[in-house]
Amino acid sequence: MGPTPKAGPTGAAREALLRQCETLAAGFHHDQTRIESATVQPAGALTLANAPVAEHCLVKGAMHKRKGSDGRDYAIGFEMRLPKAWNGRFYYQANGGLDGSVKTAEGALGGGPLTGALMQGFAVISSDAGHAGPQTPYFGLEPQSRLDYGYQAVAKLTPMAKALIATAYGKGPDRSYLGGCSNGGRHAMVEAARGQAYDGYLVGAPGYRLPNAALAQLWGAQQWAPLAVPGATTQHPLVPTARIPDLSGAFTKAERQLVADTMLGKCDALDGAKDGLVQATQACQTAFNLKTDVPTCKGERNGQCLSAAQKEVLARVSAGGRTPSGQAIYSAFPLDPGLAGDNWATWKFTNSVALDPLSVGTVFSVPPGMFDPLKVDIHARLPMFSATSDVYRESGLSLMTPPGNENPVNLAKLKDRGAKMVIYHGVADAIFSAEDTRQWLLRLDQALGGKADSFARFFPVPGMAHCSGGPSTDQFDLLSPLVKWVEQGEAPQAVKATARGAGNPGGENKELPSSWAANLSRPLCAYPTVATYKGSGPVEDASSFACR
Repeated sequence: MGPTPKAGPTGAAREALLRQCETLAAGFHHDQTRIESATVQPAGALTLANAPVAEHCLVKGAMHKRKGSDGRDYAIGFEMRLPKAWNGRFYYQANGGLDGSVKTAEGALGGGPLTGALMQGFAVISSDAGHAGPQTPYFGLEPQSRLDYGYQAVAKLTPMAKALIATAYGKGPDRSYLGGCSNGGRHAMVEAARGQAYDGYLVGAPGYRLPNAALAQLWGAQQWAPLAVPGATTQHPLVPTARIPDLSGAFTKAERQLVADTMLGKCDALDGAKDGLVQATQACQTAFNLKTDVPTCKGERNGQCLSAAQKEVLARVSAGGRTPSGQAIYSAFPLDPGLAGDNWATWKFTNSVALDPLSVGTVFSVPPGMFDPLKVDIHARLPMFSATSDVYRESGLSLMTPPGNENPVNLAKLKDRGAKMVIYHGVADAIFSAEDTRQWLLRLDQALGGKADSFARFFPVPGMAHCSGGPSTDQFDLLSPLVKWVEQGEAPQAVKATARGAGNPGGENKELPSSWAANLSRPLCAYPTVATYKGSGPVEDASSFACR
């Protein structure tokens, strides 16, 4: 073993041409791996934002095929796309939700993407994380499938993918990157702590404490339920024939818009420009007072006020929730005008009673078991995340969260060899809290002796909902700045982000205010700096703002 390399740029990747494609199906061999097909995809066979993706090789396969303890067939399904003209880099596309499907390995980035890792010349892999089928959590009843979903699929796929690249191009990747949003962001953070097999990590809205966040959603649903329309139901988002409680009447669209407008009135100008965006998130948490700034209903609710009970529940839910004994369930959530958006309501009022009970009951708990989300004892569920048994030998928290989460000093080794991490998070995310991500960064900074910004940069996205959407500039490419940081030593401070108005090739964001320019842009600023208006120049343009 030689000396530990000092932190710094690791050097640029070297380009190469694809040497073989169809022959990979029979010619590539790796332990527990079967290549099912390898086919040339001509330029334009795949498009992204109406632009053709260059010629590449599509490889489909599976690893570790087995019969599960539940009698079902399991495997880690994957696809890899290998560009004919390769930039020398590998990108692991970590997918979101409960995985379960092999998404197109395009390495999509930010909101409605205009580019992606594949389009930029990366070799890209995508997988189902060890179980196939729709977004159902019943794989969580099978112990090994739980582990694959938690962290083992990434650990198994990574060396195989690098070996496949070496076979296809005659050399392995010079630089490797892992990125994803939501559960994909969690995958990235977990690998950074466990495997440390990558040079750069692009971490979006990381559900790195996914069990706690899901339980907080259940707790929140129980808080909202008494304020909802009695007996109201709505269609289950995954099962068309099933009905679930409809909690949306507890905090209607008009009432959420009232809170958003009041917040804008108090906080919009804190960044120097009244533009419908609250850039100064931390300052706004102090400047805005839910109890006194929003009118309190003196009679019936009419959309122009909140009842005292509504204010109390919103404040409690935003604080993250506690058990009856006072134990924190999850993190506080920053208040942001993006709470008026439909995505915020979907997570709080629909997914909290449709999806979170399934993941909590079958993937994160020992022993597993289903329950009524509006009646379950939250206090009793929390210890089940840390429990183990003869069947489930690793707890839900252990398999889902990064080791050393409370004191991430173990990332010092990753930092010392020059690896980098870029993190982004929508401030209006309703399921995984941007404040939780901020607190993790502060812990990292303390663990690294105040030097976290030499390794990790956090870019809050004001107004953005979960991974995209909301009244926000949610179209951006943070992979290119990450590559430049890893390979050239240039740390990102301000990255341009654009709104997706009418005609945007990446798809229109229907939640943009009508007053916004279709291509309004802002700099995403590395925390703790804030996008601040310079005092002159068009307010629609990012160049009129500086990160201060």
